Amino acid sequence: MSKEITVGIADMKFTRMEGRLITYALGSCVGVCLYDPVAKIGAMVHIMLPKKLENGGDGNVYKFADTGIRATVRKMEVFGAVKRRITAKIAGGAKMFDIPGGGALGNIGQRNVESVRQTLKEESIPILSENVGANYARTLIFDCSNGQGNIRSFGRKEVIF
Repeated sequence: MSKEITVGIADMKFTRMEGRLITYALGSCVGVCLYDPVAKIGAMVHIMLPKKLENGGDGNVYKFADTGIRATVRKMEVFGAVKRRITAKIAGGAKMFDIPGGGALGNIGQRNVESVRQTLKEESIPILSENVGANYARTLIFDCSNGQGNIRSFGRKEVIF
């Protein structure tokens, strides 16, 4: 049985050859799975917000789409991944609350998804699969031995992506 590694909110974990990365209750947050199929290095970052502010005092790079994805790719490269082989799968970005007036806060999930997509595009990392949006939370499981992702949601059929 392979090891399971839990990825918390605004967190990143990676593993080589084996192991399953898992993050729970992705609501408006986005789980980004990155994978080099040759080196069999997989990583998951749990993105909480779209972008780090210029003068932001929060030093946790994994909290933000722009800094978290780039830091994760660099870490993977240090351990043998090759950037041009890395692919992505993304999940989450739900609209969990319906806030009157349609303010940006109520649509943070969509903003997170857009920022993740833009950052991956800038890094030339293709998105192979995504399960985003809607209004429900997801648990994301990523198998680093083969690059397969699974989505579990309460009251819904499990999705392989």
